[in-house]
This record gives sequence, structure tokens and C-alpha cells, in this order.
Amino acid sequence: MPRGTRHIPAYYGGGIPEFCSTTPNAVLGQLASAGIDLEETQKNAYLEEIGILQTLLETRQGTIYLEFAVPRLASRIDAVVIIDSALFVMEFKCGADRFHRGDINQTWDYGLDLKNFHAGSHAADIFPVLVATKAAHSDQAWQPTHADGVRPPACSGVYGLADLIDNALASRGVGSIDARGWAASAYQPTPTIIEAAQALYAQHSVDAIARNDAGAKNLADTSGRVDQIILESQANRTKSIVFVTGVPGAGKTLVGLDVATRRRDIDAPTHAVFLSGNGPLVMVLQEALTRDEVARAKARGEPVRKGAVKQKVKPFIQNVHHFRDEGVRDRETPPHDHVVIFDEAQRAWNQDRTTSFMARRKGIANFDQSEPEFLIDYMDRHPDWAVIVCLVGGGQEINTGEDGIAGWLESLYNRFPHWQVYISPELTDREYAAGGALENLGEQRVLLTEESLHLAVSMRSFRAENLSAFVKALLDSEPSAAHELADTLMQRYPIVVTRDLDAAKRWVREKARGNERFGLVASSQAHRMKPHAVDIRVNIDPVHWFLNDARDTRSSYYLEDVATEFHIQGLELDWVCMTWDADLRRVNDDWSYHGFRGSRWTKTHKLERQRYLLNAYRVLLTRARQGMAIFVPPGDPDDPTRAPAYYDETYRYLRAAGIQPLRESA
Repeated sequence: MPRGTRHIPAYYGGGIPEFCSTTPNAVLGQLASAGIDLEETQKNAYLEEIGILQTLLETRQGTIYLEFAVPRLASRIDAVVIIDSALFVMEFKCGADRFHRGDINQTWDYGLDLKNFHAGSHAADIFPVLVATKAAHSDQAWQPTHADGVRPPACSGVYGLADLIDNALASRGVGSIDARGWAASAYQPTPTIIEAAQALYAQHSVDAIARNDAGAKNLADTSGRVDQIILESQANRTKSIVFVTGVPGAGKTLVGLDVATRRRDIDAPTHAVFLSGNGPLVMVLQEALTRDEVARAKARGEPVRKGAVKQKVKPFIQNVHHFRDEGVRDRETPPHDHVVIFDEAQRAWNQDRTTSFMARRKGIANFDQSEPEFLIDYMDRHPDWAVIVCLVGGGQEINTGEDGIAGWLESLYNRFPHWQVYISPELTDREYAAGGALENLGEQRVLLTEESLHLAVSMRSFRAENLSAFVKALLDSEPSAAHELADTLMQRYPIVVTRDLDAAKRWVREKARGNERFGLVASSQAHRMKPHAVDIRVNIDPVHWFLNDARDTRSSYYLEDVATEFHIQGLELDWVCMTWDADLRRVNDDWSYHGFRGSRWTKTHKLERQRYLLNAYRVLLTRARQGMAIFVPPGDPDDPTRAPAYYDETYRYLRAAGIQPLRESA
């Protein structure tokens, strides 16, 4: 099936009788004309796969698709076979004589992706099968289905396939799948930020990898409007700053990456660079893109050096502080880029922190600008036009010296009256802490308010669009509102609470399937989790933690190394095991804020520090895409730093907010 076919995202598709009556070389020719790259070894593998399928299916009725696209995973399923109501997802390993865990997980991932994101597969019975063509052993039966109708993958050699098909058909549901309607149905994925970055960098469009249902803001609309502002600013020789807002996980970073990838030609006048002050996010995305590009080059048989690939990736995603330092070294020359995209712009440093850093680390005395002011000033050096895109999260400031969005607005008011300002209508919400700065700016100039610059629905959790609202109510001390949201939320997005850390770990391990990633998280102030072997002082390497597989002890899968809000902000996991220490505790129906100093807890009185701590828990509570287990320690009456009273009211509050205890979740 040609690459340009809009509704059938496969390189070949047709009825099983037609497929079986076509010569393998003719099927191969159709794959080649659709765009498959056929080296000699790949050609032989395809011919072997086609021959196996034709023999397997010669007496059956149904439909077959070869090389069915899975854009979220930037991959293709070898074969999808539809017989009555059964959907077979088949991954072939030609020449393999054993079944590797990574291949099993890949097959499972394909089945889960269709179930979760492909509209035609939501109600289907899905049977993933991994075929190792030289394997002597085959599974004799399918394992029990999960609640969503996806079986764990079966492993088969060539000669066990027919029995597995028969077993599946004997246990399938009633009815049948309209194969053509199934293939043409909507694909509405919610990729992780790592998957999204890889797919966008590989030249997939944002609307191909992101959901576009009516219940979610179409990311392509926001991205398209930002792109239009860039072109208008270039044509009119104006300087513009754009504030894109959104709830946690709504896709702000995805919008920025989409704009940057489409404008990554370094020689183009509208070349854009994606900047973030989030060091772990930059490290993880740079490494993920590098690994992905290296793998693609090797798959094409091209010689490649990882170091050379990384040098091409680095200019695309940069640490904002490195970008800033270039402007400090040369105080006259404008940056190469006319378009810069600042992720988590609310985390830019205020003047005190910037001045202190410049004096201590750069040897520059009396530096008198905040980071937002300097960055606007740096872009203002362009004599003609420039665009700054600020991606803004509400309630996301988690560290001392972060200026919030008010820092940008005050800089525009004080020094840059000639810049056009485009804002989301939600920037007035108290979550964004824009307050009086936005009012002052509105009195000085026209603020161009646009609905398309706000992303209102969380995309991180494809199972729970109202997770961010639940977390907001929970942290705003509104247990009744939280409980009401929980009734709907937890039908598809389980959250459990327990006093047993081992039980919480077992729960997330049992929930995860395929390559779904899980990990252990805690507040950076959770100093008394040490008795539970959760030590926040041990610094993790985010690259290993987020990217390495389950065989690596440094990966998140081991549930040994804990990530704090600083490691995990902007990134996500499928399942989270979260620990809740006495730094944020319930006392007399309100939050009480604490830091651990020396050998005891001390109360935190500064409102700014209280806000950072509350936001830290907001970050931790919104990292999971599919569900989480919360561990609240039982405390120890013999340890004054872990008195049961420090934890008991918090546990009761979480229960009152609708979170079920782990023992009831089964």
C-alpha cells in the first residue's frame, strides 16, 4: 500500500485469500514500491516472513496488513492479522532460535499501543505473538488476558503458530472487526516526551504522534499559531514574545519541540533552538536523540560515530545557561538564532541569584540583570526581528531564586516597550503568579490574548485527563473536591496508598507491562526516608535512570535509586512509586512545611519556601502516565525524627481525598 495512502497506515494490506494467492515476490514488490528499503538480507527476511504467513493463513478468511505504522513508537508492526474479532499482532525475528526479553517487550508494546491509542482496537481481543523462525519451542496456549483485553505475548516457532491461532480463535469474543474501518480509524497517541522528541526529530509531524480528539486541545493548532507568529515577525521585522501556558503534562514541551524540529536547519533565517534550564531534561533528551539517530543509521547500514551524532544534536536542544553564557562572553553580538524557545520559562533565575552566580562562577562583579531580562536583552541585539517563545507551567517553581513568569513581564515593562506580547488567556490564573506584573504590562501596551496559546488538558496521563485537577484540589486542601474527582479518575487511573514500601514496589512492578517504565520518587527534602533505604542524598545519573533497560541496576526499573523533583520535572514514567515524608505533613487539617536540619525537623515559615515544597509534591504527583502507589511511612515511636504523628494525619487525609488503601485495590 503506497506511503501516501492517508487512511490505511500500512505498506501492504488486503484480504487473506488475495494475499495467499499472490507470489511472495509480488508482495515484496508492493512493499518495495511503498518505500521499504530492501537490502539483500532484509529482502530474504521479508520473503521468509511472507512464506510463513501464506502457509499459516492459506485456509483462513480475514485481512492482513504488513508494516503497519505505530508513529508513537516510531516503528512498524511486521504483521497485523484480523480474523473475526481476533487481532493478531505479529513480530518476526527471522533466523532467531530463542526469545529475548527485549523482543517480547517490543511485541507487547505494539499490542498495548494499539489498545490504548488506536480507536479501532479499543474493544478488540488483541493477541501479540513473537515468532522466532528457528525456535524449536512454542507456547502451547495463551496466558490469561488482562482487564483491557491484551494478552501477554505468546512465543512461537514456525510450527507452533497454527495451534496458537486456533487457540486464540476458540477464546475470542463474539462478532467481527470491520478490517478496513479498523485500519482507517483514528490513531490518537500520547507519547512520552522522550518518544515525542525522537519522533519529531525523525521528521514525524506533531499531529501524527499526538492525540487530536475533541476532548483535548489540538497541539497542532498551538504549534501552528506559534509558527505563524514567527513568520509574521520575520515579514514585519518585529520582535515578539509568546507565552504558551498549560496544565502539567498538557504538551507545552511537545509544542516547543515541534516548532524547533521544523526549524532546525541551522542555515535558515528562521532557525530555532530549544532551550531549557532543566539540566536532567536536556541531558536525557540529548542522549535519547543521539541513541535513536545512531540506531537508525545502523539499521540503514551507514557507518556512524556516536560522538559525531551527538554534536549535531546538541545545537538543537541546549541548556539555557550555556546559551546565556555565550551572550555574557560577547556583550555586543546577537545570537545566531532569531527564534528561541524557553521550556519551563517560569524557572528562569531572578536578579539576586543571577548576580550571585555571575560573581561566584564567572568572576563578573555587579551583574545587574535577572535571567529573563538578560535573555530578552540578548535577543534584542538583533537589528531586525526576533521571537521568544516561553513555555510556562503553573505551580512549577521548585527552587530558590526562580523568578516565575512575573520576572519576564517586569523586564518587558521596564526595558522593552517595543516588543509585541502574545499571551494565553490563562496567564491571569493565580497558578502562574503573574499578578500585578501582568496588569502593569496591560496598562502600558496592547496584550494580544489568544485562546490557542493555552493547553487545557493533560496529555501525560492518557488514562486520566483530570489528574492535574485532582492533584490541585489535593494540595489546595480541598479533600471533598479531590474525592469527587477521584471517583471518576480512578476508574482508569489507579492511585493507591500504603504504609508498606515493599508492597508499593510490588504493585508498580505487577502493573507494568512490556517496556512500560516505573520508578521510585521522593521530595528532595525527604531526609527521613533513609531507614527505608530511600536516600535522596545519592545523586542519580538521569540518563541511566530514564533510558537504560531493566537489566541495568542504575535504571529506574530497579526501584533502588530515587529521583527527586529536580531529576524528574519535565519527564515522566508510566507507573510511579512515590514516597511521602514528614517534610510536607497534615497538621490540624492544613499543610505544615518542614526542613530537616542537623538531627531534627524545623518548621519552614518563609512563604516562598513553602510554595517550593508544595510545588515539589505537585511535580511528583503528576509524573505517572498510568497510575501510582503512594507510600506513607508508619513512623517509629522510638525515633523522634519519625514519630507516627508526623505521618498518620497525612495518610488519613489522602484516604479522605478518595485514594484507596493498597489492600482494597485488588
